[in-house]
Amino acid sequence: MRERLKNYGLALCLFVFLFVVIGGGLHLNLAAAFVGAVTGTPLVIYVFHGLRPASPHYNVHFDSEKCESSHVGSTSTKSD
Repeated sequence: MRERLKNYGLALCLFVFLFVVIGGGLHLNLAAAFVGAVTGTPLVIYVFHGLRPASPHYNVHFDSEKCESSHVGSTSTKSD
């Protein structure tokens, strides 16, 4: 629940940022700046999700004891 609320808050902040930048930078009226921010927010979110490298360990806690114990008892002759 907390993660979802954080994501919605970040999307809202991005919307406001785009609203101000697009509206002020291009000297648009209120309606045009709103449409630009509404259409730009999902596009920016999509691009940033696409740029993030796909990792199977994303959002997973690292367990160092489990990792160490699996390497200590290993009888493999191959080097890492």
